[in-house]
Amino acid sequence: MNRGLFITLEGVDGAGKSTHLEWLSEQFRAHGRTVRATREPGGTPLGERLRDLLLNSPMHAETEALLIFAARREHLARVIQPALEAGEVVISDRFTDASFAYQCGGRGMPEARVETLESWVQAGLQPDLTLLFDVTREVAEARRSAVRDPDRFEQERADFHERVRQAYLRRASRYPQRIKVIDANQSVEHVRRQLLTLLEPLL
Repeated sequence: MNRGLFITLEGVDGAGKSTHLEWLSEQFRAHGRTVRATREPGGTPLGERLRDLLLNSPMHAETEALLIFAARREHLARVIQPALEAGEVVISDRFTDASFAYQCGGRGMPEARVETLESWVQAGLQPDLTLLFDVTREVAEARRSAVRDPDRFEQERADFHERVRQAYLRRASRYPQRIKVIDANQSVEHVRRQLLTLLEPLL
């Protein structure tokens, strides 16, 4: 069985990436592929328990990073790697680019620490394609303000989210073959036209 396809969705809170997760899954299913849609932090029973802690409990920045990678190790072992070995398409709402964006860009952790965790936990595994949903600060703020019960990341100041955004864009410049930037300021229909253009070779 050929190895499956690993796609990740990234972007600041309010970028709208989660809106497109199921739609992306349906594009592959329509072409006969088995799709595993998942998310981080989370994706497993243990990961979801850790997600609740991460989104709602104040903690040190390094504790945050370690818990995220603990959830990621479980996610890889229980969901992502078995699905890829079975030839499935795995689409994950966030993966390790989010750690570089939020923990390094947002929290100010040295990238070398996250790189160490990445090497240990992932053992070289990287997404085949990362779709980075990029929006301006104003658009992201407007979308976040509509959230009824924001988590502690969504409650961060605007400058935190802008640092996260810029960290994402630096990652995209560093890995242009893997990370494709989507202009997510536009309507859902416009964003999906961009996505179809990128996905066509994979479908």
